[in-house]
Amino acid sequence: MAYAAWTASTAYALGDVVRATTQQGTGFVFRCIVAGTSASSEPTWPQELYRTNDGDELLGYVVDGTVTWAAVSAVSEQLAKLAPSAVIELFQLALVSGVHYDPNDPPATTTYYFHAGTNELNGNIVWAGTTYTRYPVQAEGFEYAGSGQLPTPRLTVANLDGLLTLALLDVNAYTPGNDLINAKVTRVRTLKRYLDAVNFTGGTNATADPYAEFPRDIFYISRKTSETRNSISWDLASVFDMQGVRGPKRQAIALCQWVYKSAECSYVTQPGTLSATYSASGTAITITVDYSTWTTLAVGQTINVIFSGATTFSGAYLVEALGATTISVTSVTAISPTTGSCTLTTFVDVNDAATLTASADKCSKKLSGCEARFGANNPKPFGGFPGVGQFS
Repeated sequence: MAYAAWTASTAYALGDVVRATTQQGTGFVFRCIVAGTSASSEPTWPQELYRTNDGDELLGYVVDGTVTWAAVSAVSEQLAKLAPSAVIELFQLALVSGVHYDPNDPPATTTYYFHAGTNELNGNIVWAGTTYTRYPVQAEGFEYAGSGQLPTPRLTVANLDGLLTLALLDVNAYTPGNDLINAKVTRVRTLKRYLDAVNFTGGTNATADPYAEFPRDIFYISRKTSETRNSISWDLASVFDMQGVRGPKRQAIALCQWVYKSAECSYVTQPGTLSATYSASGTAITITVDYSTWTTLAVGQTINVIFSGATTFSGAYLVEALGATTISVTSVTAISPTTGSCTLTTFVDVNDAATLTASADKCSKKLSGCEARFGANNPKPFGGFPGVGQFS
């Protein structure tokens, strides 16, 4: 069957199946497991199969308006049949600008599309509107053994008419000795019944579906192993196994590596400090202040409150409600005294304490620095790896 694309503000029944509105390459479509009406904008689709992990936590689902979608395989229904349709294997070999060719003078072909099989017309295959040239190719070693080691496939392509030798000559002329190292190889697999109609006699195929495919395998050429007049072979690797590439691409240390107040850090300080008064009823605190100069203050943000008569309660507070001249926050315990004066600031010093001086507003680069600015229980854009201190 051809899967219908997701649509906004639409009623869906239990068991309905949709696809993402754009080509994903994940091999997933999405089955309705809670009926309802979709939201006005497309959700961020899950990238893993719907299942329960070892901790009984559900994975691979998304709530969309009042609908809940579960990620399922786009081809599992056909593969479960006694006589499933044939698996079609397609390959894409993409050159890298600036590595394999001059970006100011690109060659006529920067991505090669090919397949090793045949179709009813005994020629090229068209999938999702792209033509894959019939070309002798052998690819093996894509299987995941489950031992923790990533697969290292090998790709062997017939050197018909010296086509790939000419491509290598062009690449090596731009980057000597490259031999297509770092070129991206994508293996696309689908079923024969889902191929474009143009592949079939008469040009019709009622089951054509350019979105029904297996999860794509993406590897990169790590080295050329052989080149003869008949064929060329390369070893492939995942992005983590490539020469000169490390993951992560930055050193794993406990301190934050973002520049303070940069786009990655995202922390924004308000202009100056504000004098205010407060009144508390239990743990609920109402701060009376004219905060009109703090144009970016909003519910969900964090402010630092320095209480004049209750300094032990001073610290970062989450803004829970905003009135015309009031800010509502909540303390962990009842504050005493229950009324008094306070000062509001978003400046935090290098010791993670609220400060009234803009020049002292500096980050400690520790997780506690994020907590003082964003709140201990809120999401934090921390740019370090706190867990590395747990290992030696």
